[in-house]
Amino acid sequence: MTSRGSLGIALGIVVAALAGSAGAESGLRLPYPRHFGAIPAATYDTDGKRVGAADLRVERLENGNVRIVSEIGFDDGARTAAVALLAPIDSGGALQLLSQESRSFDERGAPLGILRVDHRKRVASCHGVNNNGGAENVELPDRDRVANVPLSLLFLPLAQGHREAVKFQLFACRGSPRILDFVARVATGNGSDPDLVKVRYGPDLGPVFSWIAKALIPRLAFWYERKSPSSWMASSGPLYAKGPVVVVIRAGVPASRLGP
Repeated sequence: MTSRGSLGIALGIVVAALAGSAGAESGLRLPYPRHFGAIPAATYDTDGKRVGAADLRVERLENGNVRIVSEIGFDDGARTAAVALLAPIDSGGALQLLSQESRSFDERGAPLGILRVDHRKRVASCHGVNNNGGAENVELPDRDRVANVPLSLLFLPLAQGHREAVKFQLFACRGSPRILDFVARVATGNGSDPDLVKVRYGPDLGPVFSWIAKALIPRLAFWYERKSPSSWMASSGPLYAKGPVVVVIRAGVPASRLGP
């Protein structure tokens, strides 16, 4: 399943929900989830100290769609809340993103703006960001691959050994609204734990692995159990652009098991 800054899942009816112009939909096909409900977890700093709660939920809606909800961060401090709506496609064999939204707050609790992605209308928007107080919009490409919220589900094919790499996009608001190309791969050298699968992701810079990517990827990671790769264990990354780096860990998983 997923962690606060990253959860993913969905279920439901699609056809009518995806009415619109040709190409006005997400190009990603996400694995169908096996479990629904709350995911007990907590937020830790990079030293392994618990700093806050983690509200992670995968909800099946009455119309069959699924809503993924996450809120992670510091108690009485910086935090990010995110939600994604998905629907089943391919006779229920896969999931497709309909919309995504995230809201971030700094260490004083001041709002940092709202990021929204509407895959059906092919528009991504930043509200109240970059000190202008208004909305800035970016048109999504046909069959976009933007996946800010459901990364733990997107990376499942890697954890299950079905894919060598997953290419996707992230929508960013800080500085100027833009769509960035990213890639995820299974990390090598995960230590002595044979049941641990670590997935690292970072900017897709082509065959040349620049120092920029090397600096970012160790901070951007997901962990799964090899024996049960549908079971998300943890994820790490900044709460928001230039925000504090946190690690969200499922209850019962010792931080020491994740390794360096």
